[in-house]
Amino acid sequence: MTLKKPLPAVPSRRHFIRGMAAGSAALGLAACGGGGGDGDPAAPGGAASFRHGVASGDPLADRVILWTRVSVADARPLSVRWEVASDAAFARIVASGEAPTDASRDHTVKVDATGLAAGTAYHYRFRAGEQWSPVGRTKTLPRDPVTRVRLAVFSCANYPAGYFNAYAAAARLEDLDLAVHLGDYIYEYARGGYADAQAPQLGRESLPATETVALADYRLRHAQYRTDPDLQALHAALPMVAVWDDHEVANDSWREGAENHQPDSEGSFAARKAAALQAYLEWMPIRLPDPARPDRIYRSFQFGSLLALHMLDTRLVGRDRQLELTHYLRADGSFDQAAYQAAVGDAQRQLLGAEQAAWLQQQWRDSGTTWDILGQQVLMGRMNLPSPVLFHLMTAGKQGVAMDNYVALLHKQRTAPETLTPVEQAVLAQPSLPYNLDAWDGYPVAREQVLSHARALDKNLVVLAGDTHNAWASNLATAGGAAVGVEFATASVSSPGFEAYLPTVEPAQLAAGLQALVPDLGYCDTSRRGFLVVTATPTECRADWYYVPSIASRSASAVLGKSLKTLPGQGQRRLLPA
Repeated sequence: MTLKKPLPAVPSRRHFIRGMAAGSAALGLAACGGGGGDGDPAAPGGAASFRHGVASGDPLADRVILWTRVSVADARPLSVRWEVASDAAFARIVASGEAPTDASRDHTVKVDATGLAAGTAYHYRFRAGEQWSPVGRTKTLPRDPVTRVRLAVFSCANYPAGYFNAYAAAARLEDLDLAVHLGDYIYEYARGGYADAQAPQLGRESLPATETVALADYRLRHAQYRTDPDLQALHAALPMVAVWDDHEVANDSWREGAENHQPDSEGSFAARKAAALQAYLEWMPIRLPDPARPDRIYRSFQFGSLLALHMLDTRLVGRDRQLELTHYLRADGSFDQAAYQAAVGDAQRQLLGAEQAAWLQQQWRDSGTTWDILGQQVLMGRMNLPSPVLFHLMTAGKQGVAMDNYVALLHKQRTAPETLTPVEQAVLAQPSLPYNLDAWDGYPVAREQVLSHARALDKNLVVLAGDTHNAWASNLATAGGAAVGVEFATASVSSPGFEAYLPTVEPAQLAAGLQALVPDLGYCDTSRRGFLVVTATPTECRADWYYVPSIASRSASAVLGKSLKTLPGQGQRRLLPA
């Protein structure tokens, strides 16, 4: 939507990042990221180079995916050596091998390095000819006993909108176990399209200049993003588990189409999606559960008996087409509530799809962990707003009632209802509607099935979300009001939030109004960019929202803006101050 058990020789992440950054600068990597190049020059003299850094991902207790890309002057096949060591100097190599690559995979390299020890930090690197890659640091999943897990959570990184300072700040945090990316890792828009007014000044104009539609387009867009030194620093610092959202293909994607896809001029959506997914799987350190099904990326990661992380696809594999509130406006401007309720309440409407929903239920039955965390794209918490307020926001104040005026009416209704005028009573009688039907609010039956199953299995449920570019925390409950768990949603890395869509509304006033009007909403920040750190222990699951001061200039600093937690066990699965 656009609207640790380290070995003694392993240095701290902060120390490692400083060394990695210095090595990148020596290779000429730190200067990459402008909009003027072709995205993939080889090293001087035609030698191979590692311009796009290194990455690791999808760790298990005995293995991890290692990734890099080799930039070459021609399309010749290459054999690339890889090494994994238990020390930063590579004196103790524990795994190594050769991996082929060629133009058919865009000269990317992905290795599933096996035979590793559980809960252990490693260093890895690649070599093509005489050229060595930067060194990356990764970590396998632990086996019991596990007393703490720390996840850094990201979403919505639009390259031309500004610098990826959230990645830089997170890369310098100590004791993170995993980066979790909830999608919109890239954006598909053409240059001059979305949120890129400052791109020329920042040297971050999109490549290619056109919208990404074909395989070569998506490959070049991924290549440009991966020249960013802050994204490279994050990938080099810790392993990542990622899922796609819509912009890896096109805005507001669903199973068979997208809002930002026009078949008449852009061809088959199926062909576009296949190209986008091929590029994504080439460029991301992801392990497919079924290589024969490249659109099947839902998968689970278990940290002993403490935490199971279930990564879902709420975007492409099972989603039915989104509804639009404007489709239920009558000619006289009134809202057809009956038709809307019939459509949104259709029991057949899918978000996950039947196969993925059944898979999730089985994962829950098998996990046996204190915490079950869903890593997924869109808000699950209910975000219903009174329709007069919603239409005021949707029409930039041309219709409806301003939020502060509506809150005043609610106060009047509670304290002096006899003074309400007929017009005010009519305003208060209007229904509440979801502000975003692209989220779980547009699929309430599917949401109820997930929440009901979590409750039936007595799960301590924590849902992670991104997509909206703003930070949120909500209590999750069934339609009958039974508490099930909580949702922690991260702010965007660089994509604009409500402050861009509602520039005349004071962010603090908007946040206060939303929290007053949405019963399940416990926290929101509608104007800042950043990331989320989730820390799970046997006694609590804590969320810390970090915000960067700006995305208009490079900075690796971030401030802690809010902390909340939830506790395990029936009667305690709700938002609490941390």
